[in-house]
Amino acid sequence: MDSLNKDSPPSSRGFVYFPPEDLKESQNSRENQQGQNISKDILDKLLKAVGREALREKIPNLQELEQTLQNILTSYDSNKENHNQEKDRNQSPKATGILGQVSDQQPIIRQLIQKGYLRDSQKWLSSKGFINIGGKILNDVMKALKAGDLGVHNINTVGYGSLILDTNKKYESGDDIRLLNVPNSLLNTIRRIAKKSTQIEIPIKIEVDDLEEYETMQDVRVAVIYCIDLSSTMRYSSMFGDMSRIEAAKRALWSLFLLNRKYFPSDSIYIVGFGALASKVRPHDIPYLKTFEPGSDFLHYTNYQSAFRLGNKILQKDGATNKRIVLITDGHPSACFIDNKKEQDEILSQKPYSHFYTADKETLHHVKENQDMNLDITSGEVVYLCYRYRQVDQYVGEKTIEEARKCHKLGIEIDTIMISEEDSLLSYVNEMEKHVKGRSYYINPGIIDKVLLTDYLRNRKQIIRPHS
Repeated sequence: MDSLNKDSPPSSRGFVYFPPEDLKESQNSRENQQGQNISKDILDKLLKAVGREALREKIPNLQELEQTLQNILTSYDSNKENHNQEKDRNQSPKATGILGQVSDQQPIIRQLIQKGYLRDSQKWLSSKGFINIGGKILNDVMKALKAGDLGVHNINTVGYGSLILDTNKKYESGDDIRLLNVPNSLLNTIRRIAKKSTQIEIPIKIEVDDLEEYETMQDVRVAVIYCIDLSSTMRYSSMFGDMSRIEAAKRALWSLFLLNRKYFPSDSIYIVGFGALASKVRPHDIPYLKTFEPGSDFLHYTNYQSAFRLGNKILQKDGATNKRIVLITDGHPSACFIDNKKEQDEILSQKPYSHFYTADKETLHHVKENQDMNLDITSGEVVYLCYRYRQVDQYVGEKTIEEARKCHKLGIEIDTIMISEEDSLLSYVNEMEKHVKGRSYYINPGIIDKVLLTDYLRNRKQIIRPHS
């Protein structure tokens, strides 16, 4: 938990200032006791609300979050009082209501900090909060998948591999005896003897047919990079819900990271955010991602090439057998790198009024301070910008496909997920995927979480095959 100097005033950045820890003991004792008063169902409601607020394009500060949570409790308390009006006729709201247990005694945020879900910081989600709330999002997504859809299921018949499973199969002569499930094997022996005799004598004679062994699976590591478009159009709201495209994508990535962490910890999942330039993003920073503002720095353009180059560099350092880039975007590319003066002169000879952009130190520092992103300028410094409505500039399109093919030659699969309401944007993506034998999806933002999870599980199932 971030600490505050006890002499410091309330933060001007909107943090909630709490009293120092060395207040008199009676106050600490009272607060700690009050912090335990939130019931489990109320805590679940509060954490889900915290998750929704964390995903917003403009993430609230702790003071604003406190007000939102207070409103939720007020509404809940009011409904509960109305529902139990007859039963609690002679009791005061303060004695029976949720507000009497929470907001009237100390700030909700303070209690959530005490419980370890939040911290007094600009990035106010603690590690515990990130995992707990992300887990709730993941559960919601998994429940929303139709029965029978691809999911995490037990496998009945699996061949020999290096990953030991919880399931069993009959022991076969020649199998590794170290994989024997001794308790199950003894139980099979006792059952067999009990069918023939009422008395079981020790030592017990075990037969080969009694033996069971643990099943195994070939453990093939996978490294996946999810490149999320942070161009300015990603902030647009979806016609399929109240979340914007960027908020829907962040929700999907958050749940996907928790799925990977829980079921496939040997896999690697990386996040790259990109506009005109790209940056690696820490998974715990997924909720804080926001789009680039339109302006003179031109970072709000869409440069697929920056995502491919940074993704390629990250994957080359990973020892996984299978490597994959998944591009999440709402539009076609509108920028690419210019690697030498000859390329720039070639463009200018055909289009004299073309625009080129190089990020200065002030811009790089601003993005670092405000979005905590280290933009990658080693992959390319000069960016050619050319936005054309529902079209891709020929030079940008060719350079993008050329970069995708370089990744493909290095054994990196590339798939693209288009989250947009304009199907006309898909034609270029389809063309690019043909060159790399990849897949393209056109979906509405409202189901991106289900698509990403299903796609990851299906792809994981395809590449982890048991030996025959």
